[in-house]
Amino acid sequence: MAKAKTNSKDLVVVESPAKARTVGRFLGPDYEVVASMGHVRDLPKRELGVDVDNGFEPTYVDVDGRKSVLTDIRKSLGGAKTVYLATDPDREGEAISWHLVEALGLRDMKDVELRRVVFHEITRSAVEEAFADYRDIDMQLVNAQQARRVLDRIVGYKLSPVLWSKIRRGLSAGRVQSVALRLIVDREREIEAFKPVEYWSVLARLAKLADASQTFRANLHAIDGKTGRHLVHNAEESAKVVTDLEASAYRVSKVVKREVKTRPAAPFTTSTLQQEAARRLRFGAQRTMRAAQGLYEGIQLGTGDPVGLITYMRTDSTNLATTAVAEIAEFIKAQYGPDFFSKPRVYRTKSKNAQEAHEAIRATSVLRTPESVSSHLSGDQRSLYELIWKRMVASQMTDSISDATTVDIDATGGPSGTPYTLRATGSVLKFQGFRAVYVEAKDTVSESDDDEDDSDTSRALVPLDEGEVVNLDDLKSEQKFTQPPARFSEAMLIRTLEENGIGRPSTFASIVATIESRDYVARERARFKPTKLGIAVNDFLIEWFPDIMDTGFTAGMEEKLDAVARGDIDWVPMLQEFYTPFDGTLEVAKENAERVPRSDLDEESDEVCEECERPMVIKSGRFGKFLSCSGFPDCRASKPLRLVTGAICPEDGGELLERKGKGPRGRKFYGCENYPNCEFSTRERPLKEPCPECGGLLVARGRDGAKCVSKEDYDGPAPAPPSDPEKEEAKVAIKA
Repeated sequence: MAKAKTNSKDLVVVESPAKARTVGRFLGPDYEVVASMGHVRDLPKRELGVDVDNGFEPTYVDVDGRKSVLTDIRKSLGGAKTVYLATDPDREGEAISWHLVEALGLRDMKDVELRRVVFHEITRSAVEEAFADYRDIDMQLVNAQQARRVLDRIVGYKLSPVLWSKIRRGLSAGRVQSVALRLIVDREREIEAFKPVEYWSVLARLAKLADASQTFRANLHAIDGKTGRHLVHNAEESAKVVTDLEASAYRVSKVVKREVKTRPAAPFTTSTLQQEAARRLRFGAQRTMRAAQGLYEGIQLGTGDPVGLITYMRTDSTNLATTAVAEIAEFIKAQYGPDFFSKPRVYRTKSKNAQEAHEAIRATSVLRTPESVSSHLSGDQRSLYELIWKRMVASQMTDSISDATTVDIDATGGPSGTPYTLRATGSVLKFQGFRAVYVEAKDTVSESDDDEDDSDTSRALVPLDEGEVVNLDDLKSEQKFTQPPARFSEAMLIRTLEENGIGRPSTFASIVATIESRDYVARERARFKPTKLGIAVNDFLIEWFPDIMDTGFTAGMEEKLDAVARGDIDWVPMLQEFYTPFDGTLEVAKENAERVPRSDLDEESDEVCEECERPMVIKSGRFGKFLSCSGFPDCRASKPLRLVTGAICPEDGGELLERKGKGPRGRKFYGCENYPNCEFSTRERPLKEPCPECGGLLVARGRDGAKCVSKEDYDGPAPAPPSDPEKEEAKVAIKA
């Protein structure tokens, strides 16, 4: 082992090089800051690593690639008298610090003082305050993280072999991910079981007697005093209603005006940030967290010191520091006026077990506006920082105020004698309040919705008085059908997991990524649909391991882990209480569960086997998906699955296909269909539309950008796809 150097500096250990650079600039030359590159120890990869018969004692080994890191830290340690452990301010960060101490043998170094420091933002003031207010490692937090790691290892390591023997080799199950899969499968079955119900909407356009140009819309609200969402059920009822209304006289029966105040949304937690980034920016959870990590660890702003632009991004708290609120208040009053701030707002955290950090996700200084830092950020960082900054500022602003008007109009005198009530509503925004900065996006209701947020629009009614007579200008009745519940978008799934107490802020992104990477779910129009394999795994686990798949049971385990973190219970008895019945169920499943038929796993394709003309099915192998004859093993024909892109190879005119590199973890790339005769490939996603400058190949750049790989003369927005006359006619027909 290399000889340790003599070191008179205090040693500071953080997780990442970026964080080390930023913290090092703040601390100055008296400190040496090194990066652990995350966890240095973990359970072994190829064995359980937990002695279930001896108090669940874990066996930790050096993480692959971290041995050299430990060697470098030992060399840096030298004669340092003090070691500061400055890992992240959550349970995992606490466990990383503890593992460092154990791996380096720091407990045995009597002349070295250990200090745990925690800061929730990487700014000079926060770092200096943390180093002045150090503490010991919190073993309650460490034990909670150990318990989670051991629990997840037991479930995954013990369940996976059962899935291998009963369903397919290479499968795996997770304690939290399996429940997320169940939510998606259950929703799909709700959709399949849904029976559409016919109803007819009735919309009238009415006009004032004095001025026929002043018209307004009103919907059918009641028939003979009976209200409801779907009052007209079929064409016959619709015809009767239309006949009556066309012959009716209309009179305003009630006008209700009221002032409506709307509060701003709370500052971001991890979950709400991931949801809003998905809705507004179309970011996946992992993409959001990558951008947030960079903003947290430090950005070089011009020639000054690097600085963390946001607070710690793994949190379920909506609290803001009082110093931050004071700075935000002064900014709001200076930029928008005194009417836009009244008093500091305090938001209650919805999660009763919020513990991961003490603050919501916010900008470390409101004075670093998105415009002032934009040139120093990547595209993803820029978009995410603007979202975080605006949400933070808006959360402390005054309510928006609207005048809402509801008008009921009686329609009487039709041939049947049935009385009808129509209702018109309008809203006028009187005072913007927080809407001057930010309005929260909304989840889509159905798969046909386009995620547009129109919550800040206003529509005024024409002035109307009770007793006023109005005329019917136009009447429209339209057949509709009730819609099934929507499949989960990523934002909806994360929100549902949080509402059910499943997982924690640091796990939401990995939960989504895991079930997708295992081919248990696929995305259709940005929403999750379970695959046949996912359904088979879900149903098998529900039948044989109902507790593991129960949302209440999983949430209860999270509460017990929180109790360990508080020191209320010991983690070993908690694990024993879980393991004893779980182990018994494992043995029963191994002995009695039947193997799932292959036909329940393979996805159908539109292709036919060239050798026997039987249908081809999509299967998964160690190198990804491929096409195989459904007649296997009688017919062993197979071929690669062509994932077409619609883009044309710039070298020989063949179609570009999505491919995967060698090995189970091979990277995705795009190559010509004529390989090996044409070896063109690119890792950037090709676009169908050609370059508007030269007709060459465009590849995606950022969210809406594109660049040309054929020539360097185009670097701008992605062009709109060409119009398809047949599709346009279809759209018109649908709207009609």
